[in-house]
Amino acid sequence: MRLLLVSDEEDRYLWDFYRPGNLEGIDMILSAGDLKAEYLSFLVTMSNKPLLYVHGNHDAEYDRSPPEGCECIDDRLVTVNGLRILGLGGCQCYNYGPYQYTEREMERRIRRLSWKLHRAGGVDIVLTHAPVRGYGDEENVTHRGFETFLPLLDRWEPRYLIHGHVHRRYQPRQKDVLQHGNTTIINANGKYYLDL
Repeated sequence: MRLLLVSDEEDRYLWDFYRPGNLEGIDMILSAGDLKAEYLSFLVTMSNKPLLYVHGNHDAEYDRSPPEGCECIDDRLVTVNGLRILGLGGCQCYNYGPYQYTEREMERRIRRLSWKLHRAGGVDIVLTHAPVRGYGDEENVTHRGFETFLPLLDRWEPRYLIHGHVHRRYQPRQKDVLQHGNTTIINANGKYYLDL
């Protein structure tokens, strides 16, 4: 199974310079937020594959005009093609805008999902917008990761946590793939192909 992971910056190869076949071989698309709704609608239309997304901190427009043909999985645990995927969009609260959360608020969101995680026997992929604290995040509050993601990873040991929010141009030397225990953490900024 091949997943296309996207976030934060529309990829010109997949949109501006799209050619038939550019999305061939993709089985599912996961968006970690902060992309134009039109872009996500385009990807789901051209690929004819499921597209799941969480909100980024710049996705308030989705409330008025959500991406067509795509499924929001914020605060949900869904199973698609046998993969259990948990969605936790948003970032650290820095100006009380939409889809911004304090550590305590994010911890509550995770706690509310614990029964579903238990009943499902765990989770394979955690899809977030913000990174994990200490794993590809920054020191400034705007791009700081959530510490509360660490107990989630330690307890449920998902195979992957996929996030966006931290652009490569902010940290050009930062690795896109990091490891925490049994969980591979992937920054999906722009695009990233994940083969399962």
